[in-house]
Amino acid sequence: MIKGSIVALITPFDEAGKVNFSRLRELVEFHIENGTDAVLVLGTTGETPTLTDQEQEEIVRTAIEQSRGRIPIIANSGGNNTEKSLAKSIRFEELGADGLLVITPYYNKPNRSGMIEHFYKIADNVNIPVYIYNVPSRTGICISADIVEELSKHPNIAGIKEASGDMSYVAKLSRLAGDDFCIYSGNDDITIAIMSMGGAGAVSVWANLMPQKVREMTHAYLDGRTEEARRLQLEHLKLVNAMFCETNPVPVKELMNMAGMNVGGCRLPLGGISSANRRVLASLAEEYRLR
Repeated sequence: MIKGSIVALITPFDEAGKVNFSRLRELVEFHIENGTDAVLVLGTTGETPTLTDQEQEEIVRTAIEQSRGRIPIIANSGGNNTEKSLAKSIRFEELGADGLLVITPYYNKPNRSGMIEHFYKIADNVNIPVYIYNVPSRTGICISADIVEELSKHPNIAGIKEASGDMSYVAKLSRLAGDDFCIYSGNDDITIAIMSMGGAGAVSVWANLMPQKVREMTHAYLDGRTEEARRLQLEHLKLVNAMFCETNPVPVKELMNMAGMNVGGCRLPLGGISSANRRVLASLAEEYRLR
């Protein structure tokens, strides 16, 4: 059961737009050194839809090789094709992944039985924890709380990355799911609010930039230092909100580059950030001493 800060890692690209695997290794090491509790690769922040299957497999392999068991590596194997998601899940487990993130199938708009069978088919055929990924702003579908309750009974479905931003929904999940089912905040601006409803931590975009602060905040709450956790959340809210001024991960990559982390830009169809938003981010980089 992973608790605390899980970074939703960006995918670094070089000047030619190819995956920068040496920088990827450096980023995994950076998170180990800064106390991040786990690394998620191939998530939304990792621009997975623009990566080839070969690139995805090599990213998972590289992260696992670099971690050398020092930090859990979770790989996103989800999609809207159950058989393809299953094949990826099995392959990523073979490579040594410690867990799998599986998004709710998008576009197909599965009915109740299809949604349940999709997750069961994956969870039945792997031996590592499966985490549901609920992000309706990207998929156009929100998995119902009663389906999550049903899925939480599966011994291999360990939790959910909840990114709807709906606290009423989070409360329902917390009431319906068991104590050994982890709810992770997928929205950096309400992590402490979700943890107050029983959340185990965050799958964080913000952690790409300030891993120590996200770990400090989540563990302060877990350790009972709730006022300290609340203060850290609010102190960084302006920066966190700015990270989503345009489609993620455009702003966070811009901030990382301003901080000298040299992670490159985004692949199309994600374009460069607007000049107005770049000025805002540059001001915040100075304010939060990122440079």
